[in-house]
Amino acid sequence: MANDTLLEFPCDFPIKVMGAATDDFRSLVLGIITRHFGAPVEGSIEERPSGGGKYLGITVTVHAESKAQIDAAYVELTSCSQVLVAL
Repeated sequence: MANDTLLEFPCDFPIKVMGAATDDFRSLVLGIITRHFGAPVEGSIEERPSGGGKYLGITVTVHAESKAQIDAAYVELTSCSQVLVAL
């Protein structure tokens, strides 16, 4: 099977997630990320609330070992009802 990614592993990879700015959204996202990549390192998490404060964007830069690891994290994130978008 041909290599279906331009990424070279291991690599640092930003995962961006958006959802409603609820009390538990941040911990939900970080819980999923931790299950797939281990605990995020200091300085690897950025949060950006929407202009009206209704939504929260979280970017976590993870250390990925494989495309399958990234894909599994995206499957779990996008199957979560609180996640509106995962990029």
